[in-house]
Amino acid sequence: MRPFRLALLVVCVAGAFGAQAIPLAAQGAPPGSDYEGQAFEFEQIRDDVYIARGTGALTVMSNAAIVINDEDVLVVDSHVSPAGAYALLRELREITTKPVRYVVNSHYHFDHSHGNQIYGPGVEIIGHEYTREAMATGLSLSGRTFARFLAPIPERVASMRAELDATSDPAAREELAQRLEVQENFLAATNSVEPTPPNVTLERQLTLIRGGNEIRIEFLGRGHTAGDVVVYLPEQRVLMTGDLFYSGLSYMGNAYIPDWIETLEKLKEFDFDVVLPGHGPPVRDPAVIDNFQAYLRDFWEQVNELHDADVPVEEAAARMDLRSHGENYPQIRSIGVDVDAVDRAYELIETGR
Repeated sequence: MRPFRLALLVVCVAGAFGAQAIPLAAQGAPPGSDYEGQAFEFEQIRDDVYIARGTGALTVMSNAAIVINDEDVLVVDSHVSPAGAYALLRELREITTKPVRYVVNSHYHFDHSHGNQIYGPGVEIIGHEYTREAMATGLSLSGRTFARFLAPIPERVASMRAELDATSDPAAREELAQRLEVQENFLAATNSVEPTPPNVTLERQLTLIRGGNEIRIEFLGRGHTAGDVVVYLPEQRVLMTGDLFYSGLSYMGNAYIPDWIETLEKLKEFDFDVVLPGHGPPVRDPAVIDNFQAYLRDFWEQVNELHDADVPVEEAAARMDLRSHGENYPQIRSIGVDVDAVDRAYELIETGR
């Protein structure tokens, strides 16, 4: 872990940038906001720091981290849709009445940035320069990651409707209708997205001074994407990492694998007690970072060997054997890895970008 070092770009902000988010009553609930109960469970990490994790009542697809300052609030990541961001703002009222004035996008993927549009013009949405570029050019609504996770939703809804029409058993129809309602709600939410890029960008580092809180937003290098940033609270010893690191295996469809290993080495230099990731529970054991680095090294070695042997992507994905990491990642139960990860690795080997 490391003491603080100045990066290439430092912006210190002592005052508020602008007005609070548009009041929820003025906005009205966005499409896809129908759900029962609570969309989030809030876990208090410090007096002024929380992590919000989805309950499943509404499809939000990612965590949010919340920092409550003297006069305002900073939120890390805005979920997969305006509906997800709206639900967070509404339920955040149970914790604080202070306005959200800052939103940080840890990276450009839709599940961390597609709620941006819910925030008013006075809210500063902060992200890496690459994140802004990617969203402005449509990458959050296209490419390998979008095709894998969001593009199939309309077809899935149509298939479920047809299945419901063909089902006569009352109990089966009721269960299927409930699942269909969830998917239709999610489809409405994602159809309402207007990608809204960050309006404040950084190259290396940006520091906010908000009352008693020092909030450092840093780019350590490429990893999960080309523009992952982390948020660090030195006084609270809390580090927020998006998808750059969490306790499971992060999706690798847009990854820079060799860079990622080095970026994680820099991550270990921070003086932290707890990591609030973009998915899953808080992480308190720094050794989990070592585990992920070991997985990435093994993956990269194997995928290069298969690429050099001219093994096709799908066959390579089926042949790769990462079972030696199963103790750290219980989801690894057999030979084979995600084909998107191999497809991306081949692309990286062949193009360097």
